[in-house]
Amino acid sequence: MKLMRSLSCFLILCAALSAQTAPSPKRIDPSLVPVEESPNLPRVLLIGDSISMGYTIPVRELLKGKANVLRVPGNAGDTARGITNLDQWLGGKKWDVIHFNFGLHDLKYLDASGKYVSPDQGKQVALLPQYEANLRQIVERLKKTNAKLVWASTTPVPEGTLGRVKDDELKYNEVALRVMKEYGVPIDDLHAVVTSGPPDMQLPKNVHFTKEGYQRLAQSVVASINAGLPH
Repeated sequence: MKLMRSLSCFLILCAALSAQTAPSPKRIDPSLVPVEESPNLPRVLLIGDSISMGYTIPVRELLKGKANVLRVPGNAGDTARGITNLDQWLGGKKWDVIHFNFGLHDLKYLDASGKYVSPDQGKQVALLPQYEANLRQIVERLKKTNAKLVWASTTPVPEGTLGRVKDDELKYNEVALRVMKEYGVPIDDLHAVVTSGPPDMQLPKNVHFTKEGYQRLAQSVVASINAGLPH
């Protein structure tokens, strides 16, 4: 009887320890949680990296009751990834407005293992000529949707950001501006929103933003989307 009781206690202790050491479920970013669409509202697609993930929720809130705001299922990454995944992201569905950006993942420096490194230890994902060629391919594919397109300029790279060089985005934005002008795509100048805003809206040595910073970006995104929505 004592043996059975001891064995029972041992099993209970093992179960408790197992529960304590079991990994907690991975948190899903709120921007990636599927949304239920209202059938009578226009459809908006956001394409972009983690910066766009940061402003997705406030954009949805600001356009609530006015548009269905969806986004690609994750971080859109660099232009090469965009080319590979565009058909899947678009899904053969009708879109009224597509707000898109690529840049921060094209200008980053990685080593052979894919780790963020300084420029002397790695290579940029896409040099300017490749970035331009990729952008043209992306725009041409998006134009086939007949949606209103809006290009978002790439936001600033602060001094000291790992794997990226301050002000590199200016060169990439210059290329993107030339491409978008050629194709007649309006610009949502998120870079100017940041540079003209309060200095604390962006995190130090980091391309990401504070909650207030994402809210400011969202306001600009919504204004550019509103201009393209059917009236």
